[in-house]
Amino acid sequence: MSVLDGETRKVLMWALVALVIWAALAYVMLPRLWTHHEHQPGIKHMPMVTQTKQGIPGDPIDVGLVGTREDILHAMNAAGWLPADPITLKSSLAIVGSVLLRRPDPQAPVSPLYYDGRVEDLAFEKEVGRSADRRDHVRFWKVLDSGKEGAPVWLGSATYDKGVGLSHYTGAVTHHIGANVDAVRDLLIDDLKAAGMVRTVYQVTGLGPTLFGRNGGGDRYYTDGEVTFARLTTNGEKNPDPPTIVASPPGVGVKNAVWSAAASLLGVE
Repeated sequence: MSVLDGETRKVLMWALVALVIWAALAYVMLPRLWTHHEHQPGIKHMPMVTQTKQGIPGDPIDVGLVGTREDILHAMNAAGWLPADPITLKSSLAIVGSVLLRRPDPQAPVSPLYYDGRVEDLAFEKEVGRSADRRDHVRFWKVLDSGKEGAPVWLGSATYDKGVGLSHYTGAVTHHIGANVDAVRDLLIDDLKAAGMVRTVYQVTGLGPTLFGRNGGGDRYYTDGEVTFARLTTNGEKNPDPPTIVASPPGVGVKNAVWSAAASLLGVE
């Protein structure tokens, strides 16, 4: 009996060692390997998730722009993304009519989300279906008056509205988002590049790799956890050359490979 107890203690000891090693890797060593803010150090300690009015974690931060408000307005217009109308009685009735009657509303309002206690500064959308129930859209918040490049820095959350339904948390009428938020982030950056509105593209660490996130409506999302930044041209001037793509540190590539393998294994890609 004493031998069995000794073996049991040995098994438990090795299990504890394995647990400590796993925790050190998962929560300390590996995050340090792929965490990087070298291009925008001023956002290093900022939150990377929005919130609803009720304080529920909302959509993740996944995109960033560098430029003035005017630069953004010029760039988004050139890329085919239209500004969302403010929420008024008229615009609210218009979006209801759009969804029910299946008619276009290319500048339908978006529901407010909050970042650092503030509602979005700018919101844009791109039509996908015949009505406002399906669309790509993005919200932006100005977070720095002057970043590393000496221009204002904006953080944004880009998602795809796949239909109207009820919030899984509150029961309120809301848009449900598609799970692959990275696809909308990449679409937006590609549209801006195709329009010649981008000088430089790079990534910084955002929320971190997430396979089973939930937004403020209870919708699932997944992301590689990077925030893709675009340094915009000024005054709507078109960049005649392809934008400069700045590579991320090698550790990010390792993280992305592991994340992609895990996502494929779990069937989320």
